[in-house]
Amino acid sequence: MEPTGGAEEERLVRCPVCLQELPGADINAHLDRCLQTAGAEAEAEPPSKRARLAAAPPGSRAEGQPEEARPAAGSPVFSLFHKGRGGGQSPAAGGGQSGAGRAEAAGQAGHGSAAAPCGESLAQKLEGRPLAERLRPDTLGDYVGQERVLGAQTLLRALLESHEIPSLILWGPPGCGKTTLAHIIANSSKKNGMRFVTLSATSAKTNDVRDVISQAQNEKRLFKRKTILFIDEIHRFNKSQQDTFLPHVECGTVTLIGATTENPSFQVNAALLSRCRVIVLEKLSVEAMEAILMRAVRSLGLQVLGQGDLHGTPATGSCSKSSEFPVYIEEKALNTLAYLCDGDARTGLNGLQLAVQARLAAGRTTPLNTAKGGAADAILVTEEHVKEGLQRSHILYDRAGEEHYNCISALHKSMRGSDENASLYWLARMLEGGEDPLYVARRLVRFASEDIGLADPLALTQAVAAYQGCHFIGMPECEVILAQCVVYFARAPKSIEVYRAYGNVKECLRMHTGPLPPVPLHLRNAPTRLMKNLGYGKGYKYNPMYKEPVEQDYLPEELKGTDFFKERGT
Repeated sequence: MEPTGGAEEERLVRCPVCLQELPGADINAHLDRCLQTAGAEAEAEPPSKRARLAAAPPGSRAEGQPEEARPAAGSPVFSLFHKGRGGGQSPAAGGGQSGAGRAEAAGQAGHGSAAAPCGESLAQKLEGRPLAERLRPDTLGDYVGQERVLGAQTLLRALLESHEIPSLILWGPPGCGKTTLAHIIANSSKKNGMRFVTLSATSAKTNDVRDVISQAQNEKRLFKRKTILFIDEIHRFNKSQQDTFLPHVECGTVTLIGATTENPSFQVNAALLSRCRVIVLEKLSVEAMEAILMRAVRSLGLQVLGQGDLHGTPATGSCSKSSEFPVYIEEKALNTLAYLCDGDARTGLNGLQLAVQARLAAGRTTPLNTAKGGAADAILVTEEHVKEGLQRSHILYDRAGEEHYNCISALHKSMRGSDENASLYWLARMLEGGEDPLYVARRLVRFASEDIGLADPLALTQAVAAYQGCHFIGMPECEVILAQCVVYFARAPKSIEVYRAYGNVKECLRMHTGPLPPVPLHLRNAPTRLMKNLGYGKGYKYNPMYKEPVEQDYLPEELKGTDFFKERGT
């Protein structure tokens, strides 16, 4: 029925989501419910564009239709805030989802689940997304490691549990849990009506950031809804791009969470750092890695074969199809993997996935007879298979990052302390991690004069020869040349006499007030007659012409008697 009066027509407002007309006083409450319903349906099963267009054509419903006659739970609807770029999510995505719906979604994604659903073969569980992504936990209770930052009595945990999330910069090595922590914050925030938007600095542009901030301003103004913006690899943004966040973080338009593997002191604007709290995450301990790997084993339904076991002990009830061979993994293999991944959970989980997939592929054609477990026709994942999956020991080293400077500093200090074993270790850490050998050789040339100096003048010759040898033959042949030079320097006597004296000279120049003193006339060069007439070089005593020591001043008048070698002691 069409409204009859102009006044009644003004009082009715059409909902932009379900196209239903309601009194203006009720539109805000109705719109909140409508958006939550649309967000939950879109997250559970996103309909195609054609289905959405066909779901609620304009004019298909009588005017004044009651709210209860909205489209059913399965009917797709439009959402104002769904965008397909930048990883943005709807303002209420997941916020109104029922507990059953969340559990079903978690089961499909594999996040935070203790075991994958029964009826699914092991090969199917390993297909698709990487294991590290499938097993990403959803709650702080499932988060493993980082007790110093997220322990029971820590400030950050108390803030997260109370849903008071400040702007954060998460700094730590790869695989330590930065993205997982952001994922947990995302789940918590969506349950509490906040928007959580994810962008990656490796692909996002400044316009993407401006779009998210514009939406956040609208959300805050219209619905009083907060927006959390997660920027992965935030150090990839340059200084001007980082400046985009400053006014909006300052006024609270967005809560910024940045993740970086680089030192924020060097890679993030000082102004942005002052508005965020830096959380330092460390490499995961071996114990934490073992807990994460055991959780993955339970999820996949594998059976752990202990050293003293005759029949592997299932970590959990295996729900693989009966047509499959049972899959065992040695306990020693898990321990080795926990050590080799160097605190990187992503490397550990993906290494486990690769090893199991490889054994499954081999087991289809040649089923293994696990003599250790006493079970015929079983597939066994051993320590050697895990090592083969990783290819080599996982060494964390970034030639352009902080670890680069940490290792060269450790090498320098070990040689200075005459510890030849530590010196060789830090040298190998750098070379095996991919460091340029010429960079190490240049640092050794500097060390020869700075720390050894005149105590062994041949050290400089040794360093220059090592540099030339590295330049001639390159890696890996030159590694032994550098090793020889490093051991020579560690065993050599040390003297900083020259280094300290030159530092005293520089300090003298910096502290001098007024014009610098002129060069004494008798020390000046006199290539022309005019200069000779002006007294240049007059009175200079040519030392080789005298058999006895020559009494002659070489310092300016103001500095006569200065001894740079004894001013601070040796």
